[in-house]
Amino acid sequence: MKTERLTPDPYGIARAAELLAAGQTVAMPTETVYGLAGDARNGRAVARIFEAKGRPGFNPLIVHVPDLAAARDIARFGDEALILAQTFWPGALTLVLDLHATSDIAPLVTAGLNTVGIRLPDHPAARALLSRFGGPLAAPSANVSGRVSPTSAVHVLDPDGGLAGRIAAVLDAGPCPVGVESTIVGWPNGRATLLRPGGIPAEAIEAAIGHKLIAPSIDPDRPSAPGQLTSHYAPNVALRLNAAAPRPDETFIAFGAPGRFSLSRHGDLTEAAANLFDTLRRADREGRPIAVAPVPEHGLGAAINDRLRRAAAPRD
Repeated sequence: MKTERLTPDPYGIARAAELLAAGQTVAMPTETVYGLAGDARNGRAVARIFEAKGRPGFNPLIVHVPDLAAARDIARFGDEALILAQTFWPGALTLVLDLHATSDIAPLVTAGLNTVGIRLPDHPAARALLSRFGGPLAAPSANVSGRVSPTSAVHVLDPDGGLAGRIAAVLDAGPCPVGVESTIVGWPNGRATLLRPGGIPAEAIEAAIGHKLIAPSIDPDRPSAPGQLTSHYAPNVALRLNAAAPRPDETFIAFGAPGRFSLSRHGDLTEAAANLFDTLRRADREGRPIAVAPVPEHGLGAAINDRLRRAAAPRD
């Protein structure tokens, strides 16, 4: 299969929507990372997502929708979920909610669960595509499962860990401004729970609902939301965290200091989040173990450290 490279003009949006309507997969930009989109109602299209990524069948996908009304057609919104949707959508927040019994979302999307992760992205190309397509799109990150997430079309088409030749097209709208995946919040046992830190700090979500989020009890063998596998976002080489300095055989990723590879020279967590996956990819190409400087564990630092810990985890 030859992967088409489309631009986010009217022709490119129309062509991407045409491919999706035919049950094909298209990598689309969002403000967080590029997602591999397929019709969330079409089981064969969803299966193509899993096939292209080599993704475990038990790992659920996030459904992207054009507006809140479309989300409410798919899932049940409690009071807190509605507050968060109205506060942070469109944006980098995914809500895990109970499916309506009448929902036509393909069962493969939810990995057999009775809940669904749902999001309204804040990227003009993604929103234009969702509007033109006219339906919900399942869209995990557009990379081989477990590898470093893509924040540009170049990453999507990378011959090492990319999807060139595995998918129908990529809609190229340049780099993603946020650079880490969405924050995921759910209500297991009726209590607002942080299922995955991400592009919206937990502190902002807690301010919106007026109380602390619960820390989840996660079984990595049976994830309830994307991004919960123990080893995820992994480069090819070993990764050492919280390193004050590199060893002689290591490539060093700095934070708050200059360097050939630096998440942010000035210690800016927003800049570091946007640079994270691209910096990991560039360092990985050196072919040596990677050492990463400490990153603060507050605000977007929680999401950055979550991704780094999973990237450094032992692999099966």
